[in-house]
Amino acid sequence: MRKLVYYIASTLDGFIAGPDGADPTGPQGFWPIAPDYVQHLAATYPETLPAAAREALGITSEGTHFDTVLEGRKSYEIGLAAGVPDAYPHLRHLVFSRTLTEVPAPAVELVADDPAAKVRELKREDGKDIWLLGGAQLAGALYPEIDRLIVKLSPLTIGDGIPLFSRTAAFDPRLWQLTDHTALESGVLFLTYHRAPGSEVQG
Repeated sequence: MRKLVYYIASTLDGFIAGPDGADPTGPQGFWPIAPDYVQHLAATYPETLPAAAREALGITSEGTHFDTVLEGRKSYEIGLAAGVPDAYPHLRHLVFSRTLTEVPAPAVELVADDPAAKVRELKREDGKDIWLLGGAQLAGALYPEIDRLIVKLSPLTIGDGIPLFSRTAAFDPRLWQLTDHTALESGVLFLTYHRAPGSEVQG
């Protein structure tokens, strides 16, 4: 069965963006992007690079991890504001929203249904794993369905911002097993965790 993987960049203090929710890696962003970070993504997770970056780097590989990407409305609208209606045309791209009625990219699938139910449906289909891009609100709604965490931990703190999971997510402690880790010279850590068997913590 396919797995839902929350593959996300985080600061040391657990934030994925600043308080305004804007793209922290954009032209006005604060997130450092070191050359070895880009090289590692291109070599290991090429399918997670947006189309413009793939073209600039000459990447044509499909990648081995994901063939589907899930995105919430706020995250998707960051790309729209930058003039990018589909940053991942090489992947099946689903956007979850109960307020959007249409999207300008024909290949992007707009989903208004319950995210967890949709993910359970996707898991039963054939294919590679499913990449949960974010943002925090969608990640919070899908928290019980996440099978694996891949955290790109940056040597950065920001004090306040958008957390890994929306503060509206249910309190539900879980244990995770560290199954892989890569440390780059720039200080970025790639940490892979699988949900531990019987991971729910009993209080």
